[in-house]
Amino acid sequence: MSAGHHHPIYRPADTPVHRLPPQCKLVAVVAFAVCVVATPRERFWAFAVHALLLAAVAVAARVPAGAIARRMVIEVPFVLFALAIPVIGTGERVQVLGMSLSLPGLWAAWNILAKATLGVAASILLAATTEPRMMLLGAERLRLPRLLVQIATFMLRYLDVILDQMRRMRVARESRGFVARDLRQAPVLAKSAGALFIRAYERGERVHLAMLSRGYTGEMPTIRDISASGRDWGTAAILPCLAAATALLAWSTT
Repeated sequence: MSAGHHHPIYRPADTPVHRLPPQCKLVAVVAFAVCVVATPRERFWAFAVHALLLAAVAVAARVPAGAIARRMVIEVPFVLFALAIPVIGTGERVQVLGMSLSLPGLWAAWNILAKATLGVAASILLAATTEPRMMLLGAERLRLPRLLVQIATFMLRYLDVILDQMRRMRVARESRGFVARDLRQAPVLAKSAGALFIRAYERGERVHLAMLSRGYTGEMPTIRDISASGRDWGTAAILPCLAAATALLAWSTT
């Protein structure tokens, strides 16, 4: 049940950010996100400072800007939602490029875009510098329920196996001339989904029995020590502390 496969987002390197224990990075990212959300939307400079802090972390972790930008595509639904708010919003209207837009809607759109973008960028940096398996171990160190962590661990470990099974089933269908053109092929796809569920369930039973035969008692063995020292916590606290100072300064100047 080891980490085994590197996640596509993870970028192996030997940097101070990579070496930090995962629980420290998890707490730092959550605290940073809270500080960003607490920043008043009218203080544009404060969001620029938050962005510079993340850029400094990216430089320290040697994560290219292009890699972060490609992963930011996940934010597209938020962007589309934010762009629609000024159009459908109510209240005072202003003219922007010949379009009548809601002024409160513009502020709401900026608030969503700025804070969501910073939060997503921080999460991408976390994923780029921390292996998924280690992230789960860090969550367990932070006293998250062990059962929940183990379920997530198995999901991560066997996701590629299930996806590969889906690919083989698709190849088998297509080799027999099946092409999904319209809803008439839905019953075939439904049967494939049912067969996939049954195979995954049976695989889970076999894995569980194999683990019990090897002495599994409800706890996964720890493969490496991820204990955090005071110095580690202090290093991880730099980002959220600077973000908190920025947010407080922004509120003091309102």
